[in-house]
Amino acid sequence: MPKEKKDRTLKLPFILCITLSIIIIIAILYFTVDAETIENLSNVTIKFEFFAVAIFLNVLYWIFWGARLKVLANMMDKDAKIGIVESTKIVIANFFLASITPSMAGGEPVRIHLLNKNGMSLGCATAAVLGERLMDAIFILVLVPIALFIFKEVRDLGFISLGLTIGVIVFILLLILFIYAIIRPEKTKAFLISVSKIFSRFSKKKESGKKIIQRINHEVDNFHDSMYRFSGDNKKSLFLASIFTFLMWSSGFLIPSIILLGLGLPPYFIESYAAQVLLIVIIMMPTTPGSAGVTEVGIYGLYGVLIGTTSDTLIGVFIILYRFVTFHMNLIFGAIFQYRIFRSVASFSLDMIKKTDDKCDIK
Repeated sequence: MPKEKKDRTLKLPFILCITLSIIIIIAILYFTVDAETIENLSNVTIKFEFFAVAIFLNVLYWIFWGARLKVLANMMDKDAKIGIVESTKIVIANFFLASITPSMAGGEPVRIHLLNKNGMSLGCATAAVLGERLMDAIFILVLVPIALFIFKEVRDLGFISLGLTIGVIVFILLLILFIYAIIRPEKTKAFLISVSKIFSRFSKKKESGKKIIQRINHEVDNFHDSMYRFSGDNKKSLFLASIFTFLMWSSGFLIPSIILLGLGLPPYFIESYAAQVLLIVIIMMPTTPGSAGVTEVGIYGLYGVLIGTTSDTLIGVFIILYRFVTFHMNLIFGAIFQYRIFRSVASFSLDMIKKTDDKCDIK
């Protein structure tokens, strides 16, 4: 792909993502900030040390994610020997594309490519990254019923309730399809080939039917073998990866409570943890780039239940601080690390992942 076209391809979602986020935040500030809010802020003892702790928790989130990726990578390929520093760099580098694509889907190809670049076979790198997604999906789905029980008010939130319902259904359907593809690879191939034939009628880029079938067969076989490798006899590594999954999400879920403490508000530790679980379900749906706008509205609805949404509350200020720590900070550092690795923020593309027949051989 020419460099100019790559630049345009990445610029559009980046600009759209930032623009949507800013517009929604401005709208929330417009309806929630007035002279009374400013007066409340002046009367509150802002505890800046808590904001430093929130940033530290976000860095911990990176490290725990890197630790999990290291465990899964070394589990899949014993010869890879990927260290915690390198795996954390890979995680940070993935944030830029993850932050400007729906469902954070842009991060997966980056992680696969960088694991492959660090000595892993493409099949094993794919298995490690898909394994991450599977562990995240199971973790969140297990917590959703508990979160709904804790956060009963979500049923009365209209748009949030609808988004959550759709999100849970999509989550469950994808998990079922995920498992079905592992158990019934041949039927999965037949289904994907049928779908590709339908879409090929409307595609300008024409490929031979034989080539499409070969590609689908290869990808499904690779996915099937990778997942069997992931679910093999590696109980100790899977247990350790599960611990890091819990620590990773929990460190991220604590951030809003710490920000609330910094604003002189109650932390609502349990309720906030539940709200974060529900928020993840909503923003993981493929909607806008980086779920910009959707996230801000979700935070407004969920945390508005806890701290209020009127002008005498600090909901607007809270959203700005929360998004800076958990989104803009990741976007900035992701761009820096991606630039350092690829020598350009816009240089990565799916074409960089070589189409090979290598699989994740069980050793």
